[in-house]
Amino acid sequence: MAAASQVVSRRSPEVPSGMTYEQFLDWLDEDARAEWVDGQVILMSPASYLHQTIVGFLLRVLSEFVAAHDSGEVIAGPFQMKLPARPSGREPDLLFVARDRRHLIHKTFLDGAADLVVEVISPESRGRDTLDKRYEYEQSGVREYWLVDPERHEATLFARSGGRFTKQRLTRGRLVSSVLPGLWLELDWLWDRPFPGLQGILRAWKGGRAHRTGVGARRRGRTPAASRFSNPRTNP
Repeated sequence: MAAASQVVSRRSPEVPSGMTYEQFLDWLDEDARAEWVDGQVILMSPASYLHQTIVGFLLRVLSEFVAAHDSGEVIAGPFQMKLPARPSGREPDLLFVARDRRHLIHKTFLDGAADLVVEVISPESRGRDTLDKRYEYEQSGVREYWLVDPERHEATLFARSGGRFTKQRLTRGRLVSSVLPGLWLELDWLWDRPFPGLQGILRAWKGGRAHRTGVGARRRGRTPAASRFSNPRTNP
């Protein structure tokens, strides 16, 4: 695909080519942002502040839910996920591994597909996240893939059905997980600043109700939902 060739063309000439995955892991250090696709190393641009704040918020929310239900493990990047498709070694922003599959987690990589993968799109990663990774995640057995797009204020949920991904594009409302029953997010929580606090989110989950989003509340001249939640920095 065109997007794949564009990604490979970003490879630095100083990076060794033709490496096995094991050689790639030995070459990779903790500070590098890189992925491995069929022997080739893909260097990624540094993450932006916006990207990291959204990833951080989702990490707190997912970790809280998973810990409360003892569902498994949530791991934030940089952490490798070794996939049979192509083959490749990808580095998702977030991944969730169910409790009965924890044995797949090794010291520096996950040996197989995560149950849930989250990618937050950056300008340089759009083609890779929407085309290449979608294909690899679907072919390798990822059960659910969240693709969050801060630039367009939308999210796409890919859920496995009959061995293939079904696609749900969201610009408003709830993102509801099938891999983690009971987990849902109001999409506007991702764009509100400050982010909603965890205590407010826990109350929303417990009551099963949707809080008014900051955007909608501002249009009606009301206090944004995010400000009615506790601040995550003071109420973790």
